[in-house]
Amino acid sequence: MANENTFYPIPVVVWGTGNMGRASIRAVVAHPGLRLGAVVVNDEAKAGRDAGDLAGLGRDTGIRATTDVEAALATLDGAGAVAYAASGELRPDEAAADIARALAGGACVVTPSVYALYDHRSAPAELRDPLERACKDGEAALFVSGIDPGWGNDLLPALISGLASEVEQVRCQEIFDYSTYDAEDSVRFIVGMGQPMDYEPPMVAAGIPSMVWGGQVRLVARALGVEVDELRESVERRALDAPVTTALGDFEAGTQGALRFEVQGIVRGEPRIVVEHVTRITGDVAPDWPVPPDGGDGAHRVVIEGRPRIEVNVEATDEGGNRAAGGNATAANRLVNAIPWLRTATPGLYDGLDVPLLPSAYLKES
Repeated sequence: MANENTFYPIPVVVWGTGNMGRASIRAVVAHPGLRLGAVVVNDEAKAGRDAGDLAGLGRDTGIRATTDVEAALATLDGAGAVAYAASGELRPDEAAADIARALAGGACVVTPSVYALYDHRSAPAELRDPLERACKDGEAALFVSGIDPGWGNDLLPALISGLASEVEQVRCQEIFDYSTYDAEDSVRFIVGMGQPMDYEPPMVAAGIPSMVWGGQVRLVARALGVEVDELRESVERRALDAPVTTALGDFEAGTQGALRFEVQGIVRGEPRIVVEHVTRITGDVAPDWPVPPDGGDGAHRVVIEGRPRIEVNVEATDEGGNRAAGGNATAANRLVNAIPWLRTATPGLYDGLDVPLLPSAYLKES
């Protein structure tokens, strides 16, 4: 059992130092029950740099980044955990293989990187089965989650629904201005910002929204005790009326400036569980679409239509007031905070409803 190898502080390898990796390093360093064992990078230019420098901690940690995966995993000595933050959007098979390697070696793994595993019960067998074997071989647990998809449309709506006596519809929204989002390739080529209007963004190609967010719809349905009859997708795009320049560069007039889509869970003929994304390249595009309640550059919202009607807005900021970074930080913290629980859990795959939301261990002294 995993708990036989649990010791404190638990050593953690952070694998990847992008948006989620930086936040994961900060989360591990802050947690009194964890210690940073190693940091894995792919970029040779980052190798040898202190983890505190890479994560913007403002101080050294004594842990130097390495491209040597084997050496990094060896610091766990067959126990501990891996916060796998390397991107899996364009390399899901490679990401799954990396995760299986860590699990088989005895490390529990937390990651946002493989969307199909957010609801592992509905994941393809060819993806799920090797990871289940790795969990069994290494006596380890795997938890895959994020913010959206992730806690913003599984744990949070399930929790908020418990405050209602009658639920007619659950709607989860991510509303974001991507002008400062630190992932230009994703914004331009996956989301499609700045592309001609006849360009099909991969994120909303037929079937992709259901693949990424359908598991979240099914998780909420499971929490509510209902069955989803089918998933439906809707997509709407808006062109820029005038050119704009952001931190990501220039975006020409007539190209895509905003994207809105829904994944609807149909229950008894009606869209009862809906995940909706409203994405802009600047905040003034498509002003008639939903906006954050304070007019800022990002929010996650859950609306329970029922009795009573309940609306909850979450606005997180980090790295100098950036809301995209704030969202990434909440996702990383949700995962990293789960590590002590996972180290004592029965080996296997876990989702956002399986893993409890634990109180923060980060209360700072004055």
